[in-house]
Parts: sequence; C-alpha cells; structure tokens
Amino acid sequence: LEYLNQVIDDSDPDTNLSQIEHALQTAEAIRSEYPGEEYDWFHLTGLIHDLGKILAVADTERGLDGLPQWAVVGDTFPVGCPFRTSIVFSDFFQANPNIHDSKYNVGTGIYSPGCGLRKVKMSWGHDEYMYQVCVANGCSLPEEALYMIRYHSFYPWHHANDYDFLCDDHDRKMLPWVQRFNAFDLYSKSSARPDLAILKPYYCGLIQKYFPNVLAW
Repeated sequence: LEYLNQVIDDSDPDTNLSQIEHALQTAEAIRSEYPGEEYDWFHLTGLIHDLGKILAVADTERGLDGLPQWAVVGDTFPVGCPFRTSIVFSDFFQANPNIHDSKYNVGTGIYSPGCGLRKVKMSWGHDEYMYQVCVANGCSLPEEALYMIRYHSFYPWHHANDYDFLCDDHDRKMLPWVQRFNAFDLYSKSSARPDLAILKPYYCGLIQKYFPNVLAW
C-alpha cells in the first residue's frame, strides 16, 4: 500500500490525497457504518480495492516498466459482446475493429444470455488484476468482497443498470453489495487525512487474517 503511493490516478479528480489515504478513508467509512468483526472483511476490502493500481508503477530496480494509465485505471466493461453506450467515452469504440465483427457486435456476442459475469471477460485494469491476485493466493475473503474488488469500476453495470442480459441470479445477489461499496469509494473522500500510525495495526491484523504471509504478484 505504501508502494502504491507512487501512483497519481489521472482518472480520479475528486481527491488530492495519496492512494493509501484514500484507501484508509474508504475503509474507515465502511468500518464506521459496518462495525465489528462480522464485517471486518468489508473494512479490508475498502483498504485494498485499488491496490491493483501498482500496475502503473515504474520501478527500474524491480524491473517494472509500469503500464500506461489507460490500461490500469478508469471504468471497465465486458469484451466479446457489443459495446454499450453506457460505457464512458463509448464513441471512441468506432476505431475498434471488433465493432465491425459480427462475432462480437450482434446480440450477446460470444456469450449465452444469462451466462453469469464469472464467465465474461472484462477489460483489463486494476480491478481484474487485484481480483486475480486474491484468487491466486487463496485469500479467504468472502464472495461479496471479491465482487467489490473485481467490479467496482464496472459502472455500466452497478451504476447504469446495464448488462443484466449477461447476469445470472448470483450476480444479481452480489450487485447490492457492489453498490454499497461504491458509495463508500466515491463519497468518503475528504480533505481530512487519516492517521496511518493509529490505523496500521488494525489493518495489518486483517491482512494477516485473510491473506497468506507471502503473496505472488
């Protein structure tokens, strides 16, 4: 998380705070409304939800080139099916060859109606990367948390109520949790800086509870 502070998200003009300060603001806002050990997984999700943005970090000592921000931040959307106008800047898809390919631009594309989002390929970004990190390392966060991490930038779904034609009942059950999370992600931003020294022991304990000591990135 401290390493993530090197990233300045150009797609997020709502805050001048560092990445770790935004993460703590989100986590503490969730903790305030959902207190107690029953929801400690929700607190941790608020803390780590943007951790995938480390993809944008360039570090020659670690051999990291750093991906361009367009490949890391911003809204996400399904690929392999027609692009929807609910996607931000959707006009730019006119330059994408898939828009002229009948395999992808008709009906539900390569997917069966109601197949479920777990069978849908999403555009690459920090959401998908962090979700894959969680799964690959066998974290014990519940399914609700994994949906929040994987789909919090999927605004056409959780904000515009689009893409229901791809969803199954499990996705619809998870959607309210993603929407609850996004309210904290968007509206917990303020100029008040969280006290890292005070909060660090609590969140380090949660990391140890839900993740192994060493992670594969």
